[in-house]
Amino acid sequence: MATTFQQRETLLNRFFSYIAFDTQSRPDAQKSPSSIGQLRLAEQLVEELEQLGLAEIKLSRYGIVTALLPSNCGSKKTIGFIAHLDTSPQMSGKNVKAELIQEYRGGDIALGKGDDYISPVDYHFLRQLVGDSLIVTDGNTLLGADNKAGIAEIMTALEQLIDSKMPHANIRLAFTPDEEIGLGMDFFPFADFACDWAYTIDGGELGELQVENFNAAGVQILIQGRSAHPGEAKDKMINALALACDFHQYLPKDEVPEKTAGREGFFHLDKIEGDVEQVRMHYLIREFDAQRFKIRKQQFHQWAEEFADKHGLQQRFHCEITDNYKNMYEVISKVPQALELAKNAMRDCGITPLEKPIRGGTDGAKLAIMGIACPNIFTGGYNFHSKYELASVQSMQSAVDVIVKIAVLAA
Repeated sequence: MATTFQQRETLLNRFFSYIAFDTQSRPDAQKSPSSIGQLRLAEQLVEELEQLGLAEIKLSRYGIVTALLPSNCGSKKTIGFIAHLDTSPQMSGKNVKAELIQEYRGGDIALGKGDDYISPVDYHFLRQLVGDSLIVTDGNTLLGADNKAGIAEIMTALEQLIDSKMPHANIRLAFTPDEEIGLGMDFFPFADFACDWAYTIDGGELGELQVENFNAAGVQILIQGRSAHPGEAKDKMINALALACDFHQYLPKDEVPEKTAGREGFFHLDKIEGDVEQVRMHYLIREFDAQRFKIRKQQFHQWAEEFADKHGLQQRFHCEITDNYKNMYEVISKVPQALELAKNAMRDCGITPLEKPIRGGTDGAKLAIMGIACPNIFTGGYNFHSKYELASVQSMQSAVDVIVKIAVLAA
């Protein structure tokens, strides 16, 4: 699919305009959208969709944008595309200063005027991007390719479908808040997203096509201690901080994110806060296989009970495990045409599909619970959730091409 200079410039301009919005989600939020920047970006997207002439444009009270591009050839098929508005709580997305490297020639990439850099020694994928135009940060924020690259790609693909007048299926789209904290889909307007199946545009490297994700649960631990003056604490003080350290030793040291890959699950201490009097700990439990996921949760409960019994803390140690989302493969496997259409679209665009599991979750996992198959497609972004995040312009344009091709092949 031929790409003009103007199409690439349009894509870049969109992307740079979207990353200007600070849409970092707030993990302690009780409502969605959790940050005002997400709502501001949603309002901007509504304006752009109106300018493109889409139908059924809606912005819900929860910051979710939905719209429809009707088929121009009488097709009965309806395909959905989704991207999320928020950026990760793990790194600031405020005042993003991005730099465009017109042609990456290899070697280290300096970030801004500081000492930070991205090196192919640490990030081997850079060797595959030699010759590409790359977008990087100045080292003070994340870039926002996760998932504003996806938004820009969907919007650009819609414009190309409209301008080219190529025959295409009905296209439903949704832009959702708070994907990073698993909150936005709790309020998703399924009635405004009726489709045969959908795709999240939220993956990474060129060709990435994902149909599996973790089964996920969160664990909340509350340890109630008892404070006393350190000089007179004998037989009085119960140090909740020390108990938290002791409990963490119960978990297997090799089953953590930094020591696992592929289809290996893990336990992850995500957050700990408190003092001698009280400590709260938050763990993540992740596993692909449903039975192993069940076993992991049972193990955690067992460790909690053993620890409380050992230290006589039955009234001071509280453990609660909550399921977050499930592996979406069970639903996608029942709609094989969704996967085949994406593969064929990629091949027609000269791209080799790279099928791999998602070591995380997407909005597609939440859609799967409602019976909507939703594979995940690449955006051309790398190193998400960090100041080392970057995106390949060529891969971003390829994502646009794939979206357009899916819409055309589905007609």
